Amino acid sequence: MPKDAAVEEFAGLVRALKARDGRSYEALGRRMSVSASTLHRYCSGATVPEEFAVVDRLALLCGADEEERRALEAAWTEADRARRRAASPAPTPVPAVSAAPESNPDPSAPESNPEPSAPEPGPGPAPDPPAPDPSAADPSAPEAPRARPRRGAPAPLVAAAVALVVLALAAALLGHPTRTASAPAPASTAPGRTAAPLPFTWSIGSQLWEGGCGHTYLVDRTPRAVAPPPVAADSGAWAGTHGAVHGGEALVRITVQGRSPSDAVVLHALHVRVVDRAAPLPWNGYRMDNGCGGAVTPRHFAVDLDRPRPLARAVDGLDASGAEVRKIPAVSFPYKVTSSDPEELLVSARTAGCDCRWYLELEWSAGGRTGTVRITDGGKPFRTSGTRGRPAYVHDSAEGRWITDSDSGQTG
Repeated sequence: MPKDAAVEEFAGLVRALKARDGRSYEALGRRMSVSASTLHRYCSGATVPEEFAVVDRLALLCGADEEERRALEAAWTEADRARRRAASPAPTPVPAVSAAPESNPDPSAPESNPEPSAPEPGPGPAPDPPAPDPSAADPSAPEAPRARPRRGAPAPLVAAAVALVVLALAAALLGHPTRTASAPAPASTAPGRTAAPLPFTWSIGSQLWEGGCGHTYLVDRTPRAVAPPPVAADSGAWAGTHGAVHGGEALVRITVQGRSPSDAVVLHALHVRVVDRAAPLPWNGYRMDNGCGGAVTPRHFAVDLDRPRPLARAVDGLDASGAEVRKIPAVSFPYKVTSSDPEELLVSARTAGCDCRWYLELEWSAGGRTGTVRITDGGKPFRTSGTRGRPAYVHDSAEGRWITDSDSGQTG
């Protein structure tokens, strides 16, 4: 499917959900933890979210059934592929490999010579036997010695080399990669025993901004070498391009959903594991906003990474969208999730005094089974560094450049 068609199909499904619900962009955005402008970009096709969990929350809020959610996920997958293809350079064509054997299949051996080679040192081959004498034929006479064949690649070795080249070429064309020494074989399991799948699925968002606009990144570049701040939906690509690290605070959203509509999975605890502490990075701080604020502060788990043993502490949220500020009570563990009743866990990890690398562990139980799932940032620890004493910059859209934020007073 062409790129524009895939994105437009996905955007059409998002628009249909939003229209069916009837709420405004701002009202739905607050429930989804995104800004109204970000949700509008999804509906118009200007932006494709990097994670399906974002639009899956919209589907749940708008009352979509399981079949509609599957169709939405399939459309998002195609649109996300189109977005990635558009952002990636075209691959360099790989020249075709000839299946014809080379004249010297063994690179360590000397090149073959089309002229007859000289015999090796040592006892030479016996001379050619004289013409047979019919009158002297004797059945009991010993057989004349045969001439030694000339040196060269034996036919079986040449055939084997050709076969290997053909097999490798066929594997590449059919999409079955051959195993190499750098890719170890998977660990074998005992006969008849396979690992049971998790009774739930989970996904994360690790490039979140407070209120959809407030965040600080540390970047080891001068202001002239840093691009303008992106929209929140494109923060992951911006951070990856600049090698950015969360400054002062990292927000991580974990979405957990059961596989069964009736069999609940119980989430018992969320543990914080710090794997490395170093001095805060001596980099410049770049703020993605200039004093924006959200009307809703969702309930979350606060983590102080500077403590010797950080804990995930449940914290109340606040809703200031109405005439009065309303408290959103924190909900502590345990949680129950099913396929129709997912749960989101928002973690706010702060630090002032370290460059910390950390991950989370989620304890669960279901149907007599128990376990722990390690929550990481794509297989790597999350990373948060303090910003105390670092130069801070905000982007002046009128001048189109980063300027010193003298009033920020960053303390990390």
